[in-house]
Amino acid sequence: MLRSVNVGHKSLADYYSIVSRDLMKEIRALAEPLAGKRVLHINATPFGGGVTEILFGLVPLMNDVGLDAQWKVLFGREEFFHVTKAMHNALQGAERGLTAEDKAIFERYNLLNAGGLSEQYDFIVVHDPQPVMMQQAAQQDHAKWIWRCHIDLSTPNQEVLDFLLPYVETYDLTVFHMASYIPPGGRVPDPVVMPPAIDPLAPKNMSLSPEDAAYIVDQFGLDVERPLMVQVSRFDPWKDPLGVIDAYRLVREEVDELQLALVGSMATDDPEGWEYFTRTTEYAGDDPDIYILSNLNNVGAVEVNAFQTHANVVVQKSIREGFGLTVTEALWKARPTVAGNVGGIPLQIVDGETGYLVNSAEECARRCLEILENPERARAMARRGKQHVRHDFLIPRLLRDWLGIFTRLSG
Repeated sequence: MLRSVNVGHKSLADYYSIVSRDLMKEIRALAEPLAGKRVLHINATPFGGGVTEILFGLVPLMNDVGLDAQWKVLFGREEFFHVTKAMHNALQGAERGLTAEDKAIFERYNLLNAGGLSEQYDFIVVHDPQPVMMQQAAQQDHAKWIWRCHIDLSTPNQEVLDFLLPYVETYDLTVFHMASYIPPGGRVPDPVVMPPAIDPLAPKNMSLSPEDAAYIVDQFGLDVERPLMVQVSRFDPWKDPLGVIDAYRLVREEVDELQLALVGSMATDDPEGWEYFTRTTEYAGDDPDIYILSNLNNVGAVEVNAFQTHANVVVQKSIREGFGLTVTEALWKARPTVAGNVGGIPLQIVDGETGYLVNSAEECARRCLEILENPERARAMARRGKQHVRHDFLIPRLLRDWLGIFTRLSG
């Protein structure tokens, strides 16, 4: 029942002008003894969200350096994704747990998908909770299994975490964004801390001229001569789009020409997204300067790139966040960035140096106003943010880290 994702081709050589020569040498040295090893990545959806963007860059690069890497996504119906969304929310601290029926649905779909693993692999990387049970049901005795958690587990709903952990305990290795996300008590095997990364050559992050960015933004009805505040994220309560609207309204009291664009995507594994999209639209009311856009409006990777590139200030006002790759994207484009002081965002933003960290709509508005009133200082801060991303959060570094994990598991 698993479906393969076609990731196309990438060449590591294309990144030589972007990252250090030493990193490239390290990647080649690690890859050589792993040549021909079969790697399978499994996740819930082929589009929407940071995991899919990482895999579209990572999997073809693994192939380019000599591995045989594939990416497959789960088969699931709406009932399954309602359960996994509830699980995701609970693992980030929501009170709602899982009913006996929820658990039965979760297990049934995992068993169903495990039956589709007919080929043999050396390494199987399971991303997030949705496919976590497959390891116990699949006939893959030769493979080393890795659970890659992209979620902030620092303050989970303990009941749901306790349901999940027995499945995780049988993995060979686990990977987390931050040390604080690792559940205490030694219940996860061989935990590794490895932040994610963006692909600087992907359409969403490639260099786009100011003129081209303005042209694309103009097609959506915005006035490209007026200041623009942008948040790019799923329509999700954890991303706090309503709080962004509150912050925008406060800034508008001082900058009456300000426009706001909330740009997101609707993913197949996020049924609640439609409900929150509607709620966000209703909260915006009839303000003609609030633009709520998604893939339903033909907003794809290049359009997201254009909005981030053209923005005077990029916001990511998350109240819980695994890492926040949209922050990484904005910093890579050297845009002044204001983001929630949560999850993995402080790894990227040194407050006042590479961007601003905030804890409320009022603080968000104050920092946005500072950026709009002091553009030279904001640009200098944004340039420091770009260099921070270049050093720590680009896809070649992530490739090196995965090769290191495979080497470790190979003995």
